[in-house]
Amino acid sequence: MVSGIHGSVRDLFEFTDADKALARIRDIYNTGATAVREAFTRFGEGQQTSPVRAYYPYLGIEVPPEKLHVESTLSYGAPRDPGVYGTTLTRPDLFEEYYREQIELLLKNHDVPVVVGVSDRPIPVPFLVETATDAIGPTDIRQLQMTFDMPDLARTDDDIANGVHIRTGDVPKPLSLFSGERVDYSLARLRHYTATLPEHFQKFVLFTNYQRYVDEFIEYAKSQLEDPKSPYVAFVEPGPAVHVRKNAPKKWQAGGEAVKQLPQMPSYHLIREDGLGVTLVNIGVGPSNAKTATDHIAVLRPHCWLMLGHCAGLRRSQLLGDYVLAHGYVRDDHVLDSDLPLWVPVAPIAEVQVALADAVANVTGLTGKEMKARMRTGTVATTDNRNWELRYSELFVRLNQARAIAVDMESATIAANGFRFRVPYGTLLCVSDKPVHGELKLPGMANNFYRQRIGQHLEIGLQTIETLRAEVNQLHSRKLRSLDEPAFR
Repeated sequence: MVSGIHGSVRDLFEFTDADKALARIRDIYNTGATAVREAFTRFGEGQQTSPVRAYYPYLGIEVPPEKLHVESTLSYGAPRDPGVYGTTLTRPDLFEEYYREQIELLLKNHDVPVVVGVSDRPIPVPFLVETATDAIGPTDIRQLQMTFDMPDLARTDDDIANGVHIRTGDVPKPLSLFSGERVDYSLARLRHYTATLPEHFQKFVLFTNYQRYVDEFIEYAKSQLEDPKSPYVAFVEPGPAVHVRKNAPKKWQAGGEAVKQLPQMPSYHLIREDGLGVTLVNIGVGPSNAKTATDHIAVLRPHCWLMLGHCAGLRRSQLLGDYVLAHGYVRDDHVLDSDLPLWVPVAPIAEVQVALADAVANVTGLTGKEMKARMRTGTVATTDNRNWELRYSELFVRLNQARAIAVDMESATIAANGFRFRVPYGTLLCVSDKPVHGELKLPGMANNFYRQRIGQHLEIGLQTIETLRAEVNQLHSRKLRSLDEPAFR
């Protein structure tokens, strides 16, 4: 038993084995969750019950100066300074492999034990009970709040990720970007916005702003399930409706029904057993949905997310169907201004840029001058105004000075949130119109364009993921890490 330096955490025990530490984390979480769920059932049945509380598990480590591991090649897995570090954890069933990796790195890099205990942060009942009984009505809410803990938004924020966290009092330094409660908050939102479950999300995520990409992805996913040699075992669409490959392991069971009305950000998951499959999210048009989706998916710690969508070409030499590989962004989306100041540069991730460029070459067969003519690399301007063309005279100077080659409404938001949350990111857009040059899609032209380009564009994205999957250990970049970066990836 240890105590003192980790504040008000109780029942702390030391561990030098990641699996044993995980077992303790599971026990703390499951014991508390079971007690709250059973009490909630009794409450729904009208039985009197005294207040019941579960607490988040706590993981901590003390790194003395002589055990500090300073290595220039490390992007995560070790605190930058000596001291006491800690964080609350949640859903060990969902994050088991992620937690194991982070704990193993701490043990390896510092040769000191980690500690696991019971934190003083209660787990809110909405994050433990997925569905409420019909017997609980509006008149019961007051009693419900007196019996169970509710989310405390005053203590749930993104200050650590935003780089503005200020320690108050003698408390441990942050060990991770997100507290247990912040993670649970996003897991609940993902269920609501995507009509799928957090456990369905894969470690590689594609975002799109057009339904036809979804149609193409569904067709591709179902063809993978028909292939007995495919690495994918299941496909999940909003509902959730689960489709399973014929020879898939027994733990994968088909079931559920597709929703009749799609949610705000419908998500589709092509699942591998190792979690390294592909999730496609249709965020629709606009930066608000792009921010919402990435705010919440970030807690799942994906290895990479990519934007595949349409844009307006700004250069006369561009043709409809040309590709744009973004290596810089004009952030006129505004939705992240209070979280990531505009003066912060959103740098391209070299490994992602190379993988995207190679995939374009492989899929299109273009080389040399033809490749340069059909794919431009440059700055994408992301706006929050769908009718930006009507303000083109005002915007001309800004777009001209930025050397922008395309305009869209989502890419800078997704890239900036990737930078903010340390998730490698990339953007490959397809020119669908050139309004400033009077080249608009007529109905016949549009259908022909979609037939020719969307399947190819999606194939490029999928091939990029294939490349990045094989290089996942090199993917996480040190350029995304802050001066006081938490140890967890």
